[in-house]
Amino acid sequence: MEIRAANEGEIEQLANLWHEGWHDAHASIVPAELAKFRTLESFRERLLEALPDIRVVGPPDAPVGFCIVKDAEVYQLYVSAGSRRSGVASALIANAEARLAASGVKTAWLACAIGNERAARFYEKHGWSRVGTMVNRLDPSSGHYPLEVWRYEKSLTQPPQEHAAV
Repeated sequence: MEIRAANEGEIEQLANLWHEGWHDAHASIVPAELAKFRTLESFRERLLEALPDIRVVGPPDAPVGFCIVKDAEVYQLYVSAGSRRSGVASALIANAEARLAASGVKTAWLACAIGNERAARFYEKHGWSRVGTMVNRLDPSSGHYPLEVWRYEKSLTQPPQEHAAV
């Protein structure tokens, strides 16, 4: 499965994928006041800011999944509904872990919305451990929004496990 850098011409497809995936996974488990900030335009803006750190799977101009890393964090990971259970998410998280390790990160982390059981099972299957909860200070356009989330961590200094192979 080829993982490549995203290009600016894919922002619209990625924004749609993220918008649909976010609302599918989060709209029913986060406060409604946060959900109203998760517009298609907000996803476009965030993708443009993160463009150098986005990796995608899928043909040029038709990505089916993406992952963003930020500092020591797997910041975002989304796969289209039609590509779930196809190995796309596994390939993207393995790539994110490899990128973080190559940049010197010893312990990676990610935030998972409390109640997003599908994502939690996926992370745990891939060797991530829930270490507790934390308050993630999200930045919807009107200012910081505190949201309690599950915090997952993974040591990147241990030998890779079989399930992380791409």
